[in-house]
Parts: sequence; C-alpha cells; structure tokens
Amino acid sequence: MKTDRRTFLAGAGLAAASMATVPARAQDVIRDIILSPRRGVWNDQFDARASEGDKVASNLPIFSPETVSYIERAIAQYANIVARGGWPTVPAARKLRLGVVDASVETLRRRLMISGDLSQTAGMSPAFDTYVDTAVKRFQSRHGLPEDGVLGPYTFAAMNVSAAVRLGQLETNIVRLRSMSGFLGERYVMVNIPAAQIEAVENGRVVSRHTAIVGKIDRQTPILNSKINEVIVNPYWNAPESIVRKDIIPLMRKNPQYLTENNIRILGPDGTEIEPTTIDWSTEEAAKLRFRQDPGKINAMASVKINFPNPHAVYMHDTPQQGLFNKLMRFDSSGCVRVQNVRDLVTWLLRDTDGWNRQRFEQTIKTGESTPVALSEPVPVYFTYVSAWSTGDLVVHFRDDIYGRDGVDELMISSAL
Repeated sequence: MKTDRRTFLAGAGLAAASMATVPARAQDVIRDIILSPRRGVWNDQFDARASEGDKVASNLPIFSPETVSYIERAIAQYANIVARGGWPTVPAARKLRLGVVDASVETLRRRLMISGDLSQTAGMSPAFDTYVDTAVKRFQSRHGLPEDGVLGPYTFAAMNVSAAVRLGQLETNIVRLRSMSGFLGERYVMVNIPAAQIEAVENGRVVSRHTAIVGKIDRQTPILNSKINEVIVNPYWNAPESIVRKDIIPLMRKNPQYLTENNIRILGPDGTEIEPTTIDWSTEEAAKLRFRQDPGKINAMASVKINFPNPHAVYMHDTPQQGLFNKLMRFDSSGCVRVQNVRDLVTWLLRDTDGWNRQRFEQTIKTGESTPVALSEPVPVYFTYVSAWSTGDLVVHFRDDIYGRDGVDELMISSAL
C-alpha cells in the first residue's frame, strides 16, 4: 500500500510535534526514521499487522503447498528488509525484561518493528513496556524459545542473527519444503529435527503436536521416509552396540551393579542369560553380546515403542525422563526420537486398528506385559530437517541449525553459547 505525499507530510508533522513530549534520545530515533533516505514507504519496513493479528500458533502443517507459498512471500519480505539495510544489533550488555528502562530498549523496538513483531504505533521509548513484552514473546515463539519476555543469551543470539543470514536460511529451506509439499498421505507423522517437534497430520491439518527429544550432534537422528507399522506396548529395550560401547561398558567399570539396578539382562547367542560377573569389563568383548532391559517404569522406552522399517534401526518411543521435554535444547538421544504425550499419538495411530481404543491401550500398559500391536493401516512417517518455514503472512519461524546443515556457523546458536 502506497502513502501519498499529503498523508506522509501530515504524519511527519504529527511525529515532529510529538518530539516536544518525548526524551531527547527518542526524538533522535524518530528523526532518524523520518529523515532516513532508505525509509521508503512506512508500512514496507514497519508493518503493524503481525503484532495485531496473525497468531504464531497454527494448524497448518510444515509440509503443505500453503507453507511453500507463505515462505515465498517471506523470502520477498526479508529480501526487502535486507535491501533497506537489515535490522540493528541489540546490545546484550544487560538482561532486558518488562520494567527495565535502558537506551538499548530503543534499539530493541526498532529491531522488533522491522521484523513485524512490534507495531509501529508502540512508538520509541527506552522503557521495556507491555507492548515490547508482547512483541518479544511473539519473537520467542517464532524462534522456538521459551515465551517469557526476557532477553537472555539465547534470545539475544537469535535476535542478532543478521537479516541477510535469515534470508539465506529461508532460501535453503524452501528447497526442502518444495520437495515435500506433494501428497504425503491422508494421515502422516512428521518429525522436524531442528525444531525437536512432531506433527500428526490428517486431511491437510495438524491434529496434534508433540515436543520431542532427538539425536545429539555426535549421534544424529537420520533423515528418512517410512511407514509406522507396529506399536509395542510395554516394550523390551535392546541396547544398540553403539550404546553398549559408549555408555554401558564405561558405566559397568564404574558401578558393577548398574545392569542389575536397571533391570538389564545380558543374553548370549543362544538366548541364555549371562551373569555380569563373568565378563571382563576392562575389554569391549561385551559389545558382542545382547543387552535387553525388561519392561517397566524404568525401561528406556517406558510405556510404548513405535516401529517403522528403516536401515538406521531407529524408532519413536516414550521415556521415563519426562523432565527432558522441558529443556530448551532437546538434542539428547542416540538417534531415536522420544515423544512427549506419546499416548495421545499412539491412540491416534491405533484409531483404525480393531479393538484398540484408548481404554484398552491404558489397560494393557498396566499389565506390564510386552504386547506388540500391528496397525491395520500403516501410517507414513517422515523424519526431516527444516530450520525455517512460514505458517502465514508475517509469521516466519526459525530454529537453531543444530546439525550445521544450513552451512552458516551463525545459525548454530547452541554451539556458540
């Protein structure tokens, strides 16, 4: 929308008149904006629509043609921001939060206005008021950060990634999104690794989202496409050889009772149980054996395991360590994916499998018996890597490039903090 000369001069006159009632520093900021040769059309750079609507939460799947069209618009918006000089760096000298009065808040306001998180009508002031608080929370939500309105190390780091780098991140990810925007199934599950989040999608809309724990940097969750074909209630856990070598053997050297305390049995090639005391733990000969944990509350997969064929031997599962879902950086697994509120997801997966409603599922968990259940209709599952996407006009999401696949060090925020 273009602004005619009369309207602009009237607005500039009102802004100039208001300078008499605001602090000198705020006057300078307003004057800089009005007189900036790059200012262009006011609404091009400071669009208030985002902070007045366009909620960040959406039931639009990350994989959809609509998402692709929105990210195309986002690329155009960010290209315009870059062409106009980008956004300022917000000084990280002190923690900023509601009630703080500091000169750096003025820079923060400008930064949030340019990205569309703060309305231009909020004005310029060194005070961190409720308008700024709401805008910071919106910014945090778009970047997968706790929505506490406090500018700590992670929020500062995400905010000070340059506009040019964010534009490049969008351009990198639109290629990934275009390749997965076709028909993926009436029902499917999508695991987004950088977001550590899972979407259960049906008829083109997200029916539930689940926080996830995905692989560590040195034990990455793989990219894959498969179909969920089985759910095991009260599963046994068979430790992969990598975990036996990297975790179990070192732990047994420190605590010979570790296996007993965790209900883990050692099985020989013929399935007979082997006593831990008969093994030389100073070597790695135990890695050739099978380590199986009994079902139960301390089982590594807790109540349920979700299986799908894949060459990486990974799966999705419950966990007894529910507190891990509250962590900001949820990259703690050995490649498999832990699912918060997994019972809701499993109930949805088993919906079309005869006899398996929520009640029977919960009752089976209580028995403690390992029970495999084959899905009558396998559900597609996609493990993917999308670190930037858009779910609506002016709603652009970014995540930490945890595995460094976007190719820019500045986007690997957690590694730098």
